[in-house]
Formats: sequence, structure tokens, C-alpha cells
Amino acid sequence: MRAAYASAFGGEDPLANLALGELPPPEPAPGWALVRVTAASLNHHDLWTLGGVSSRPLQAPQILGCDGAGCVEAWGEGTEAPSTSTELGAGGVPPAGSRVVCHSVIGCGGCPECGRGRPELCHRLALLSEPPYGGTLAELVAVPAANLVPLPETVSDEAAACLPTAYLTAHRMLFARAGLRAGMSVLVQGASGGVATAAILLAGAAGVEVHVCARDPAKREFAESLGAASSFAPDDREALRELLRRSGGGVDAVVETVGEATWELSLRAVRPGGTVAVAGATTGANPPAQLNRVFWRQLTIAGTTMGTRTELEQLVGMCASGAIRPLIDSVVTLEETPRAMARLARGDQRGKLVIRPAPS
Repeated sequence: MRAAYASAFGGEDPLANLALGELPPPEPAPGWALVRVTAASLNHHDLWTLGGVSSRPLQAPQILGCDGAGCVEAWGEGTEAPSTSTELGAGGVPPAGSRVVCHSVIGCGGCPECGRGRPELCHRLALLSEPPYGGTLAELVAVPAANLVPLPETVSDEAAACLPTAYLTAHRMLFARAGLRAGMSVLVQGASGGVATAAILLAGAAGVEVHVCARDPAKREFAESLGAASSFAPDDREALRELLRRSGGGVDAVVETVGEATWELSLRAVRPGGTVAVAGATTGANPPAQLNRVFWRQLTIAGTTMGTRTELEQLVGMCASGAIRPLIDSVVTLEETPRAMARLARGDQRGKLVIRPAPS
């Protein structure tokens, strides 16, 4: 099968480690499915893998890609699955031929959190594209049965492929971790990347007032075109004072994925008793904690990674109803993955970059 993979890791130019070529197709284990991937989307996780950053020891070739949608091709030996596409099998297993989106989170299956049905809190949590699992930037990927979410006809493969990382992360940050609801306010750090655009769209759809912080004026203008009520540069102190005035002393929550470059601003922008939801640190993971500000203003620092299968089902439902429409920058073939990955590394994209590993 054709795949985009890391042939090496680290070095001065991690993008040079990206390769395209033929690899053996995966063999689905019992309880797993073989999915023909018709759409996948890129994430910074792919860049980190190329750079040698991973929660698990890496070994080449490692197929990239956390997010994917496609069609169930076959099931692992012994898996109970119906033969028609009009019903689900035991445990909600979709039959061969079904259109699905893949929940990327894979727990160990043996720890207390997995036993409680919360694999997203597993101590040995892994994602598709982390060893020993292959990724979605390939014509075929093996996925656990429990990770497949059926797709209604009203949700395209390309839209579905945007959901499992960026939109799922943003959804969990906004609603599960920060507890936002209609009439509240949020500051989104960043403006045009996958999680930032997802947060702007999801918060707006829920009636939450959105404010955005970004250095690039064009990106701030873009965020306002998506529905942000205001935007400002991180070093614009007057704009921050205006935000504090407008929000009555600070926003209810901050979506923080930038890290060191914006951490102080996040702590200053949130109201006393508010929440800073953290899902990334692209500019550094060790900013000064400012614990005095945290405890004196009674702030909640809420860490989060990805989200649950149920939350992914909710996102699919929102897409099906028209409540949200994932923002797609461009859709390209698997052979164009290097160019798309370079755009992601430069931060040039507006929304998600989608790859088509196999024809729809």
C-alpha cells in the first residue's frame, strides 16, 4: 500500500525525514478493523514525530497521521460483524462497507482507567501513528472496533477527517474542561491553526463570545471573519485592558495551546475564578508558573489531551445537523503530502490540511 511515513527522526530539517512509498498493509487483530482511508488530516503531532518527539520509542518506518475517515474494508479474525450495511453488529461494530471516522485514542486495555471506560486517561495512552500502531496517511489503517464512529451521509469524508484531533481537542477544552456555555466568554491563543479555528467555530456555535490573540494582523482579521468578537496582538497592552474592561474583569476561560510565549497573557486575561485550558505548548512547555497569581485569583489550570469517543460522536452529530462546518484549508493527494506538511510547519494554513490517501 502507498503511505507517507517517517524514514528517520530528528536532525536539523525534520521535514527531510518524510518519505512516500510502498509499505506492507496492516493485518487487523481480532476486534480490529482494516479501514481504507479516503481522507486524513495533518496535525502538529506529525511534525513532532518527524522531529523525533514521541511518548514512545520510535522506529522507522513509522506511518504518520492521527486523523482519518474512510470505509471498513475487513475485520480481524473472529470479530463479530454483520454482513449488511443496514445494522450494527455486536457492541456497535459497523459492517464491512460502512463509512466511518476513526477515534485516534488507544488505551492499554488493562489499567484502572481503561477498566473504567476512560482510555483517554490511560497511563500508557497512545494514538494512531504512535508505535506500535500505524497512522492514517496510508491507503489502509488498522483500528480497534471500539474506535470506529459511523458517518451519516450528510458528513463528508473530508469534514470527518478534521474532527478526531483538532476539533475533538477544542470541544473538550471549551465544554468539558472549561465548562463554557452560552453567554460566557473565551480567549483563544492563536488564530488560524486547526485547534484555534475549531475553538472559534465551536464556541461561536454555542453562543460563547470569542476573543483571539495572534501576532499576524492578517490572521487576526481572518479570526474575526470566522466570528471572533475582537482580536489583538500579544504585546498590545491597551488591547488587553480593553478586553478586561469589555469582559467585566476577564474572560471566563482561555484556550491555551501556545505555551511560553502567551502564558503570562493567559493568566492576566482570565477572570478571578476562571479557567485556563491547556492542550499544547508549541513555543515551549516551561513558562514561569506564576503560582501566586494562580492561587490568589483562584484560577483553574485544566490540562487536556484529545477527547472521548462519545465527544467525537457529538461532533459528528453537530456536523450532520449543520451546527458546525469544519474549516478546510485545502485537500490534496497523498503524493502532495510533503508540500502540505511544509505549509503546516510554516503556519501558513487557514484551517485543516486534508490528504486523500485513497480515492473516495
